Amino acid sequence: MALLDSKIYAIIPARGGSKRIPQKNIIDFLGRPLISYSISTALECNVFEEVFISTDSQEIARVSQNYGAKVPFLRSSHLSDDFTPTLDVMEDFILRYGLDENSIVCCIYPTAPLLTPQSLCQALNEFNPTMRYIFSATPYSFSPLRSFTYENHTLSLVFPQYQNTRSQDLPPIYHDAGQFYIGSAKTFIQKLPIFSPSSVPFVLPNMQVQDIDTLEDLELAKLKYQLLHKLS
Repeated sequence: MALLDSKIYAIIPARGGSKRIPQKNIIDFLGRPLISYSISTALECNVFEEVFISTDSQEIARVSQNYGAKVPFLRSSHLSDDFTPTLDVMEDFILRYGLDENSIVCCIYPTAPLLTPQSLCQALNEFNPTMRYIFSATPYSFSPLRSFTYENHTLSLVFPQYQNTRSQDLPPIYHDAGQFYIGSAKTFIQKLPIFSPSSVPFVLPNMQVQDIDTLEDLELAKLKYQLLHKLS
């Protein structure tokens, strides 16, 4: 571990008011609450001083504690609506708990059952103080450079300069995988933007990534999880 001199903490932000999938963070996922997978991954890394949950929900707090996470206090309701940025939640927890600003903090989303301890530990190993953040990313399965709009019965290429480029010759483009963000506590307190030239992506294969915004997404995540664990 490259950060042996720094204390490292995990914070899992998990509010209770999800709309599209009610109680999403603790919904059943192959026999266990969804959030338990993120907690287990963090604990299995065996590098965190503590694994914390930031939540406004007593039920999420109870479930999380049953799986080994700490919930020192409940999050304020004004930081628990649909529009609260993750960085605001992280700043609030770090300041309220009083983490040293030189410690390393890993924000892990509660909806990341495909994240493995191996990937998380490797990302922590690759983090260093010259980075703003290191965060999970994955390549688009099909390049958006071939995208187009279709309005008023008219098709228009978004990137016409690539219309004759072979797909294998297009440069890879990545997007946030929505699994984790690693940075110093000071960086989170200052709410510095994650996407900047001084941040570094930790690239994961598509098979290990799945947004869970709908029930269909949830079922796809289950299939990927089962396949990955069958292969392993």
